[in-house]
Amino acid sequence: MSRPILAVDPGTTESAWVYLVRGIPLSHGKWPNAEVLAKLKASPLGDELLAIEMIAGYGMSVGQEVFDTCFWSGRFVQAYDGPHVRVSRKEVKLHLCDSHRANDASIRYAILERFGGKATAIGSKATPGPLYGIKADEGAALAVGLTVWDREQA
Repeated sequence: MSRPILAVDPGTTESAWVYLVRGIPLSHGKWPNAEVLAKLKASPLGDELLAIEMIAGYGMSVGQEVFDTCFWSGRFVQAYDGPHVRVSRKEVKLHLCDSHRANDASIRYAILERFGGKATAIGSKATPGPLYGIKADEGAALAVGLTVWDREQA
């Protein structure tokens, strides 16, 4: 199945998102949560799948930021009138890096290699690659989206 994926990395006040078609990011951004919520209420555009990073407990104490992120994650899923899937960071690490010990740098490296290496994947302003302009939290959303895309293809 090759349905589009709207991948979201939820945050306390802002959330990053990446829109993938056939496993290629077509648009991305980081918006205030109220704007992401409004976008999700207006979706789905067709048969797109919402892929959202979920919070997972690892037996450690957490602060208010984690609870705020959980709150927004739930609101996003509730607002979306289409299919959704939740993905943990651990699942992303195992899928993209074959290791639960992977960190953000190793996930980024795996994604860059998937798209032909840094020069090809990112490109330049004159000749942008498919990952041009994707940064920080948008990269986390992309990792979630790619994990779900690959699962959908299996």
